[in-house]
Amino acid sequence: MGEGTKIWYLENFNIFKEMSMATMKDVAEKTTMQTANKDQYIYFPDEPSNSVYFLKEGRIKLGSYSKNGKELIKTILNKGELFGELAITGETSRRDFAQALDNNTLVCAMNKEEMIGMMAMNPKMAMSITKLIGLRLQKTERRLNDLLFKDARERVVDLIKELAKEYGRDVGHEILVKHNLTHKDMANLTATSRQTVTSIINELKEKGLIYTERKKMLIRNLGKLM
Repeated sequence: MGEGTKIWYLENFNIFKEMSMATMKDVAEKTTMQTANKDQYIYFPDEPSNSVYFLKEGRIKLGSYSKNGKELIKTILNKGELFGELAITGETSRRDFAQALDNNTLVCAMNKEEMIGMMAMNPKMAMSITKLIGLRLQKTERRLNDLLFKDARERVVDLIKELAKEYGRDVGHEILVKHNLTHKDMANLTATSRQTVTSIINELKEKGLIYTERKKMLIRNLGKLM
């Protein structure tokens, strides 16, 4: 992939929005591109935490496995997002796995030492990444509190609200969410079962609160969604 194409992709990342062209070229030179197909892992738990990744096309899920092998999805990322960022905070080995959800998923890797050096030279970039790490830690803490204090229905409804906030767009008085999540994905994100998610989604549909199609959800009244 040519440098110009790399730069075009990198321009879609918020952390690079205010960077100079010289900095963008420097990033492009220090990154390597790789393509992953659906279900292919970018990294596994316990692997050395040596790189930071930029997701340029497709989706990536981050998660972990319990001792009995049950999968817990922590988040699903879309293009334009950074992952593996804990490498620059002192993490020596991966705690989670990163797995492609789509064919032709395109990621860009940068050595953590290169990233740390660039952050030292670019305070705005460093601030953006620090803010990102903080927001993700807050989200993880909220999820943990939800698991401890909320029942399955509340967790699923909260996930729908979160999707609306992050990916929804207003359509009149309603909110359209394009999310690409299966009921199994939603179950793994909320520590429930696929059957439970399906039952809750059907209940919300029967009440006229949401309407669903493949890869889409229309939230008719976010205020009444509870």
